[in-house]
Amino acid sequence: MTDTKSPPPVQRSPSDADQGPANTGAKWPLPEEAFWSEANDPHGVLEAEQEPEPQPEPQPAKKRDPYLDNVKFILIACVIVGHSLVPTLDADSSRALYLFIYTFHMPLFVLISGYLSRNFWNSNAKTNKLVDTFVVPYVIVEVGYAAVRSGLGQKWSLTIIDPAWINWYLLALLFWRLSTPVWKRMKYPIPVAIAIYLFAGFSQITGDFSMDRFFGLMPFFVIGLAMQPHHFELLNRRWLKILSAVTLVCAAAVAIYIAPHAPLDPFYFKASYQDLGLSWWMGLAVRGGLLVCALAMCLAIMALVPRRETWFSDLGTRTLYCYLLHGIPVLIAKQMGWLDLPWLYGPLGVAAIATSAFALAIVLCLPETRTIFKWVLEPRLTWLYRRPSEVKR
Repeated sequence: MTDTKSPPPVQRSPSDADQGPANTGAKWPLPEEAFWSEANDPHGVLEAEQEPEPQPEPQPAKKRDPYLDNVKFILIACVIVGHSLVPTLDADSSRALYLFIYTFHMPLFVLISGYLSRNFWNSNAKTNKLVDTFVVPYVIVEVGYAAVRSGLGQKWSLTIIDPAWINWYLLALLFWRLSTPVWKRMKYPIPVAIAIYLFAGFSQITGDFSMDRFFGLMPFFVIGLAMQPHHFELLNRRWLKILSAVTLVCAAAVAIYIAPHAPLDPFYFKASYQDLGLSWWMGLAVRGGLLVCALAMCLAIMALVPRRETWFSDLGTRTLYCYLLHGIPVLIAKQMGWLDLPWLYGPLGVAAIATSAFALAIVLCLPETRTIFKWVLEPRLTWLYRRPSEVKR
């Protein structure tokens, strides 16, 4: 999963700034896309425009840079593993892996979403996708999960303003995207976002419209907005890869050590200091320390993820489907007791759950899955919007 080779020093030239993080020839910036980089035409080769006269030196085809797709697939697999481990959290081994994953996986997803939102407001089509890719799928998934829970014997419950389980991310990302112009105009957006993040802990913010997570993960989105292509290249150094490996090993050791007695609530990035039972100064220390740990692990993951084309690069372009659909099989498995078997409470059980979750991530990221569910999760609502000529009138 890692790329330990370090490329030889390269002489910088005026064209270097155009290279993607994998140095594949893809041009910066990376595709600015709607959710976690799901675009209408994100794959394959972009054809050059035809000119009336033959070109003496035709431009080479531009390929999608695989780096962030590799990161996204690894993260979405971590999401499914984390959700699948919940029934076995009484076991220390399961709880340790859960704490390890939850320290970095959603912060890094938010950071990448922030990076891909840098030029979001420069395109009318992407603005339209606020409805296409957030609002409409959100309502559909809310109704769908309410129906699944009802079918499994639970009471029918549908509260649109209070997102159901995994659906919180759609609303939180919608509001982060809406706040993008404000952050782009600030001189010091990251310190301001961190200050808001810390002081939000003094308030008991409800989960309505995902406001608790909106404030709890805000710094990661703003950091992503502030990142530039060369920041990814800074991580592509041998000594940083070694340091990153050591960082993750240390994080795993700490997770194993604190697993028997560590509370889980701080790792959800939403609870207030009062809800955590902490004094104001201890709450600030816990939130600040968790922010530092999460950022360190995020940077370590980004440094170690392969930058070349891999077998899972294409799977990473369809993480939206995996995220929104994986809750159904996981919820069914929980309700049917398949994840409560006694032998799952131990290292062997953790390995079995992680392997099954990884296989599920592969299936849900396949192109066939997108073909089946695209009409629901990526609706084409062109009839809903005015044409540019109509807007100018």
